[in-house]
Amino acid sequence: MFMRMFKRRGTIIAEGLKIVGSVTAEGLVEVNGHIEGDLHCTSLVVSPKASISGGVEADRVVVNGRVEGPIRGGEVVLKSRAHVVGDIQHQSLAVEAGAYFDGRSVRSPVTNVRQHPEKLGLKLRREPAPNGREPAAASAA
Repeated sequence: MFMRMFKRRGTIIAEGLKIVGSVTAEGLVEVNGHIEGDLHCTSLVVSPKASISGGVEADRVVVNGRVEGPIRGGEVVLKSRAHVVGDIQHQSLAVEAGAYFDGRSVRSPVTNVRQHPEKLGLKLRREPAPNGREPAAASAA
């Protein structure tokens, strides 16, 4: 068991820890504390007591806590205790009963999220053009 801990690749942001600023990590990030800023990683788990105020970008995102900001991910899962306020750009999205989601869901083509280092401030909410039609693509923040 002791050796298994060293082989496990991941970062844990502990309960009681607050990070102000952007976070970038390789592998899994488990958030039990609070982040005020954008988070880029391979896989993300947001625990029930955790919160993120900022954009999230990961290949796999599991939210069981609070996220206030846009989410860009391949596979996104909102667990029953999730509270998400922000748009979600995804390849697949699952929302469990009891989850709260206020935003827009936009399915993106199959790609590796991390290969596109676009700004997380991407506005997915489409504003109607003066002629009343929606624009064809999202605009950058």
